[in-house]
Amino acid sequence: MTTSITLAGLAVGLLVAWANLRPWWRGGRAPKDLLPFSEGFVLGAMSTVCAGLLGWAASGLAGGATAGGDKVTAGLTGAGAGTPIPRGSMGTLTPEGAVMVVLLTAGVGLAWKLAPKADKRRIFGGVFVGVVLCATAGIASALDWLPETFNIAGDYLRSAASGAGIL
Repeated sequence: MTTSITLAGLAVGLLVAWANLRPWWRGGRAPKDLLPFSEGFVLGAMSTVCAGLLGWAASGLAGGATAGGDKVTAGLTGAGAGTPIPRGSMGTLTPEGAVMVVLLTAGVGLAWKLAPKADKRRIFGGVFVGVVLCATAGIASALDWLPETFNIAGDYLRSAASGAGIL
């Protein structure tokens, strides 16, 4: 992903996160209630390390958050949004890790198709927040273990499929 994000764009992402997490916090706080948002967040975060269609979509979401946040900030306060926040990267994917991202995308797509309307909003909110937060250097460096986890899972899948065993 090549899009930088401003503080106003980051604020849009944080507002979406708050809108998704507040009902859970005020409710029963059941872990299963976080699943739609979480699966979307992981897909959004992993999209930022992709160079194909997922990376293109992540750039568009981050650019939209920045443009929208900048416009609202300038309209409400009269001040500009300022300079972009340093862009970060969580790392790179191996071919095996890329296959795991494809499986994640398919899984989230199936969950989306079967989800009720409220959960569809939570899934999309998670994708949006994952993209926007991982466009910053601080969050990207905090989650730099995530692509490596997908790479390792893909290595395990390759080993199991080739008969080499999992360990």
